[in-house]
Amino acid sequence: MIPREILKKIRQIELRTNRIVTETLAGQYHSVFKGQGMNFDEVREYQPGDDVRAIDWNVTARMNHPFIKKFVEERELTLMLVVDVSGSGLFGSRDQSKRELAAEIASVLAFSAIRNNDKVGLILFSDEVEKYIPPRKGRSHVLRVIREVLFFEPKRRGTDLNVALEFLLRVQSHKAIAVVVSDFLGSSALPRKPGEMRARSNMLLLESLAQASFTMLRQANRKHDLVAVQVTDPRELELPELGRLIFQDAETGEIVEVNTGDARKRAAFAERQAKSQEQLARLFRKAGIDSIQLRTDQPYGVTLGRFFETREKRRLRG
Repeated sequence: MIPREILKKIRQIELRTNRIVTETLAGQYHSVFKGQGMNFDEVREYQPGDDVRAIDWNVTARMNHPFIKKFVEERELTLMLVVDVSGSGLFGSRDQSKRELAAEIASVLAFSAIRNNDKVGLILFSDEVEKYIPPRKGRSHVLRVIREVLFFEPKRRGTDLNVALEFLLRVQSHKAIAVVVSDFLGSSALPRKPGEMRARSNMLLLESLAQASFTMLRQANRKHDLVAVQVTDPRELELPELGRLIFQDAETGEIVEVNTGDARKRAAFAERQAKSQEQLARLFRKAGIDSIQLRTDQPYGVTLGRFFETREKRRLRG
């Protein structure tokens, strides 16, 4: 039996995200993601202006005047949520952790999907695939997905996006919408000199992404419609002025002391993080992947809505 407090938390997320789906997204999911192809609908008489390539020659021969095949877009999709459950996701400097934000984003997308009669599947990963839930339809299935994103306890704390993408390519043979929800933080990079903080906070998997993971991202995006959702916390982008603080790496356990009272160190940290964000965005663009950054200290509904609008406009232009 699921504990009452867990059910309450899941119910709260369901109510909050369903409101966002209804009031903010309002059908955008349906319009921005295409089906897997075109399905035959019916045969009708040819009309001036119709594409001659659609003529059904067998029916035309029988009826002695031209008929064409009419197709409709295949609307049923599969949404695969690929969610990072590594140790760094437990961090949150405000009321919400990155893991909780990831669960809400997964919930918004999953409820949007089932309103469109689509299937939803889940891959939870750290530096290995921790759990796989095959795609299914229905509210109860989506509630299970939310529960797993929120409360699943991974065996490992590291991050390896390659492993997750390789698994996705193996288990999902047909084209799907694949949304990777992660902070895109890699291994720790703590200082070699006392008082200096190397860029653990936003190494952002840049070394591995620029090499093997970039290849996997591009390969996964060729087969699926891949979208990257980065969840981040303001304290990973800028340090507060709070004097000397002790930081512990959530994935490796390494500890470092940082003097946040030093304005130069705060400025250097913020500049380094901004550059890392730019590099990550550039890498996604190079791989042809749509990406969006969401923060634990900012409402995500409007940002997500704008992302869908931009994507829809680009699709219509194409």
